[in-house]
Amino acid sequence: MGNPAENRALVESLDRWFHTDLGTLVLEEERKQLGQLSTTLFGYYLLEVSLLCHRPDYLAECPIRRRFRLSPCPAQGNHILSRPEQLPVATDYIDAVVLPHTLDFSADPRQVLREVERVLIPEGKVIITGFNPWSLWGLWRAMPGASRKLPWKGHFLSFSQVEDWLSLLGFDVEQARTLLFRPPWKRAFLMRHAMLMERFGERLWPWLAGVYIIVATKRVSTLTPIRPRWRLQRKLKKASVEPVANLLNPGEEKGRSDA
Repeated sequence: MGNPAENRALVESLDRWFHTDLGTLVLEEERKQLGQLSTTLFGYYLLEVSLLCHRPDYLAECPIRRRFRLSPCPAQGNHILSRPEQLPVATDYIDAVVLPHTLDFSADPRQVLREVERVLIPEGKVIITGFNPWSLWGLWRAMPGASRKLPWKGHFLSFSQVEDWLSLLGFDVEQARTLLFRPPWKRAFLMRHAMLMERFGERLWPWLAGVYIIVATKRVSTLTPIRPRWRLQRKLKKASVEPVANLLNPGEEKGRSDA
């Protein structure tokens, strides 16, 4: 991410696009898939690293009790920027991380993944959503003027590229899902006529989908000791962290810290 003015322009542009018919469709389809996947996550802490100010609550059914959202968007009236390339979280602390198109629009997606690997505990999970360059959505970037607009000027990293980066960082890809085989037409009524492509695409050409979702697990290293996990509040200093759910009362939190 660049300077604060560039950050604000990026966030505002993304926010506008995800409020269009096409952007709303993307978020709604992802909400269905991420809602299902979030029910398989377990642990104490989940961190969502997002560049989106407004998105569906796809973590409502997640069993992880404490969920935090790190974002450059205004939080509680304070305009505090948090860079996904430098997560203000202790090493080996978080049980699960969600990256909703974060790699698509961050300045250094590989550094984002390095930070995710650092903060995750062994066997921790990361869920990544991304736009597929080898799809009708990727081809749309070749349209005149599209490369200067969001989301088309994003990175659009391929599934294989992200998988390779994850493997180098010690992750195993457990599963992948694909969605949105229809072309990125702007008008919702046109997209409804493309439902036939959705039904056949998943069966016949799954890797030509417009969006993919990756679930990966951080492998356990027998050479690296697991560090103690202290209070999260002490480690999330000077960051834009927006609690999504706070289901632990102070007594329970103290019990966890003393364990």
